[in-house]
Amino acid sequence: MKKADSAHPAPITVPVRLADKTAGSPAQQAFRQAILDVENLRERLRDLRAEQAEARRRYWQQVGPAATAVVAVRRSLFPSLEEALLLGYFSRLEEQQITDLILGNARALEERFGEDEGAIIRKYAPAGRRPAPKANATAAANAGAAEDEYIPDPTLPPHEQAAARARARRKTKTQRTQEAAEQADRQHLESNAKTIYRQLARTHHPDLERDPNKQADKTAQMQRITEAYEADDLYTLLQLLAESGPADAEADDVLARYTRALLQQQITLKQEMNEVKYGPTGYQGASAKKQEAELRQLKRDLRAEAEYVQHVGLLLREPDGLRDVLRQLAAEGMDSI
Repeated sequence: MKKADSAHPAPITVPVRLADKTAGSPAQQAFRQAILDVENLRERLRDLRAEQAEARRRYWQQVGPAATAVVAVRRSLFPSLEEALLLGYFSRLEEQQITDLILGNARALEERFGEDEGAIIRKYAPAGRRPAPKANATAAANAGAAEDEYIPDPTLPPHEQAAARARARRKTKTQRTQEAAEQADRQHLESNAKTIYRQLARTHHPDLERDPNKQADKTAQMQRITEAYEADDLYTLLQLLAESGPADAEADDVLARYTRALLQQQITLKQEMNEVKYGPTGYQGASAKKQEAELRQLKRDLRAEAEYVQHVGLLLREPDGLRDVLRQLAAEGMDSI
């Protein structure tokens, strides 16, 4: 295991499955069980993500061409609209309508299809409404946010940002404080290899063994311990501590603390599984017949949208046609197609 980044400590990784052992203190047994439970959850999460990836692949195989067509015709609107702003033909109010139309089209491409239209939005959005640069935007925003305000990662899709805001609203101040404390505790635990190494050395150092028959075994065991410590392999050190025979109170305390960290990791893994399974992109809960009907309707809607936007695009090529579109949108109380 590599050393954890001080700002973002890596979770305890579980590269291999432990043997089923019932010997040892209660703390050792609880730690081994927690390791197994985390590994099983990770396997289930990997399987679930693979299933979701296959579901998304099938989904885009069916609706992808129709969605791609909508993206293409919406993007084809930008040249005509930007050129119209350079003509000097339209009034200031009409130019504002055209700007709003450009922004509405760009946001539709981002929010509905996941396209990156940040350059267009930054170019035409009013200064006070321009999105912050993606790099470190969330950290800077949250640093100055109100205590009960949460600003999600702007690089996430809109539905995931909304879900993140909803989860944050459900958290009380006490919960946030507790989570911060648990995060600090996990960071401390993951940098605690030296303490575990010393505990293991006290038990297994061959110089402390008087029996020549046991000294060779302890020499080999101490070599494993030293190699794991020099490689900063916390997992192996913990595994050796859990398998090291009768444990003292200090070793049991270390294992108990890591067990709590693993239990918290189990909660996080279960939450991730629920988000993958029941999120807005999941297929669970709907019958195959209903999914098929929804896909057929979605493809019809996308084809109709592509035809309509293409028709509007033809109108936008002429100033009078663009003015007619602006009047129609204003009459309908809309600022985008």
